[in-house]
Amino acid sequence: MPVIEQVRATSVESVHPWSAVALAHGHVVRQWGEPVATTWRSAAKPVQLDVSLSVLGDPPVPMPWLALGAASHSGEPVHTQMAAEILKYFHLEPANLRCGTHPPAHTPSAEAILRAGGHFTDLHNNCSGKHAFMVAAAQHAGWPLDYRPELHPLQLRIRQRVVDLCQAEPVLSVDGCGVPTFSLPLAAIARAWSEIAAAMHAGDTRLGRIGLAMAAHPELTSGTDRLDLAVVRRARLPLAVKVGAGGVFCIALPDVQVGLAIKIHSGAAEALPVAIDAVLAEIWPQAWPAETGWQPLEVRNVVGRLVGGWQARAV
Repeated sequence: MPVIEQVRATSVESVHPWSAVALAHGHVVRQWGEPVATTWRSAAKPVQLDVSLSVLGDPPVPMPWLALGAASHSGEPVHTQMAAEILKYFHLEPANLRCGTHPPAHTPSAEAILRAGGHFTDLHNNCSGKHAFMVAAAQHAGWPLDYRPELHPLQLRIRQRVVDLCQAEPVLSVDGCGVPTFSLPLAAIARAWSEIAAAMHAGDTRLGRIGLAMAAHPELTSGTDRLDLAVVRRARLPLAVKVGAGGVFCIALPDVQVGLAIKIHSGAAEALPVAIDAVLAEIWPQAWPAETGWQPLEVRNVVGRLVGGWQARAV
């Protein structure tokens, strides 16, 4: 079983087993660690957006909106303003969102709001882009505007799309933003992301456009100093990536039509960069830099001094 260690000086501070699957054209290319199942969490957002756009009749929205619709964004002004623009385009308003309120993940943005005497809204929720398209789809179809329940027509269509792409039946639970999330074998999740990679390679499908938008606008899919953004910017060829809560990370490699799904068993997102580095160095060496010094692998103290790092080890 491969593990990821956080090391501070010469001391091992934490240890995290992990698994990953690479899949292409319906076949497993490589597997790391033990087969596991996991909740898909936010790494399912491209699929959820795909269904919302289908219900909406594929409106001619700009590519940045698609990136935000698949995002776990940081609540920076560019994110909240764009989410508000999406709602306005569909004749909706922030009050129609049902994702819940939390402070922006981008601390300077949260502090600026508080200093100005403002307050946080559903637009600051990292899922507000996805929810903007969900409520727009519900309104367009004449369905109840509370789109969250498992048996809502929109969620039933999303579940069926998950089954079609993953070729597996998910176990449903409730995500952090209130809509259903899907527990699946890691290989099934990788299968869906291989479909995203193939669609990006073809370039002429709804799912392909979503993946290409994520590849082109990672600052909208994630945010300042976020892992998704760092991975896309480090790669030498286009790719789409998406973090999911609980130590999940998914990648679509369109040039080789490979989908990757990674799971840190402990759920510690801080360990993800090591696994990402390991799998991409093996599966995609032509486009993933081999040199050391990638900042997410470092551990620094509060004044920026390098005091440790993250590393992979087989046990």
